[in-house]
Amino acid sequence: MNEAYLLTGGNMGDRTAYLQQAAKLMEENCGEITRHSSIYKTAAWGFTAQADFYNQVLLLRTELSAEDLMQTVLRIEEEMGRKRLTKMGPRIIDIDILFFNDEVVRVPFLTIPHPHLHERRFTLIPLAEIAPHKVHPVLHQTIEQLLDKCADTLPVHKISTAS
Repeated sequence: MNEAYLLTGGNMGDRTAYLQQAAKLMEENCGEITRHSSIYKTAAWGFTAQADFYNQVLLLRTELSAEDLMQTVLRIEEEMGRKRLTKMGPRIIDIDILFFNDEVVRVPFLTIPHPHLHERRFTLIPLAEIAPHKVHPVLHQTIEQLLDKCADTLPVHKISTAS
């Protein structure tokens, strides 16, 4: 059984409902979600002229390979209505694979660990909530250590607690 940490997020429509729908579809198509962080609100990162994002980290137990999980996640995003019109633009849902076991994956359509997770507080804060001692397999630092060193200054606000 594989363990994958995923970041879900979106900034269009009923953001909380879309995060819940994404989690439900992942359980139906990918495996069992064993942990989830609180939901956090963050200003857009990169392309900033858009609505704030809601983000949540999920821990998924799955029998899928990393590549199959990525293909399934892309199908879920499409099924939920995601349109890839503008890079880093507004979106109903975005699902990123942060970690897959302790593997390092570099294929044309997938890089694990996620190449920017250590640069983004909106990823590190919810990840630290459920896996503070997880060690990044490339940087060899815990999530807590990465968060302490993160230069990102965007505020990240908890809006609901994990249940």
